[in-house]
Amino acid sequence: MNIEWDAENYQNNFSFVPQYGEAVTELITAPKGSRVVDLGCGNGTLSRLLKDKGFDVVGIDASEEMTELARKNNKDIEFITADALSFELKEKADVIFSNAVFHWIDGDKQERLIKNIYAQLKTGGELVCEFGGHNCAEAVHSTLEKLFNKRGLTYPRTFYFPSIGEYTPLLEKNGLKTEYAILFDRPTLCKSEDGLTDWIKMFVKTPFEGMDTLTAEDIIAEANDVLRPLLCRENKWYIDYVRIRIRARRVI
Repeated sequence: MNIEWDAENYQNNFSFVPQYGEAVTELITAPKGSRVVDLGCGNGTLSRLLKDKGFDVVGIDASEEMTELARKNNKDIEFITADALSFELKEKADVIFSNAVFHWIDGDKQERLIKNIYAQLKTGGELVCEFGGHNCAEAVHSTLEKLFNKRGLTYPRTFYFPSIGEYTPLLEKNGLKTEYAILFDRPTLCKSEDGLTDWIKMFVKTPFEGMDTLTAEDIIAEANDVLRPLLCRENKWYIDYVRIRIRARRVI
């Protein structure tokens, strides 16, 4: 994944991420007792939900800080620190579940991700996932891009937000038959008072790396001014999320 997480801040101010993921768990068709991998489990909130639904759960995340927090919160669930592109299971999974993870993996690595998911699933096993889809948070990203360019800076697009037509052929090519796919708008409320500022500082880290503090603060303040009429209602910030939700199955 191309981001380093502040696990405590994530848990305190961005709890909406796993909360929205609860609905994604409803796409799982495997029966209770099935072995489910929560890939990109973060602090383990959805791993807990899956366990309480009756599944045999293993959580995997690339962040040691996140898996430590997950272990602390969930003593009865196994958590492993490993990369989504290369993790290996002792026992293949009935389900690989993932929420809000795949868009952090570079586009040129998506096929490696899918190949590894295929390899870790039993025949008949299912991938159930949701992540950022085409034009996710585009109002924010396009505004920041303009503000960077205004200062002679380049705003790198470090996120992978595909359409259904782009992503499902990758799944099919690599042995996963798509059973369900939807792309939908989901304006998402920020929990903190400084919603947009805090969201940018949590999720848009790479473009600001190496930038002096004053310039970064100036860009973020101007982004607030530009986006307030569009994304702020009654002093509450809503980020213009677009999500892609998929269930696909390993058929052979």
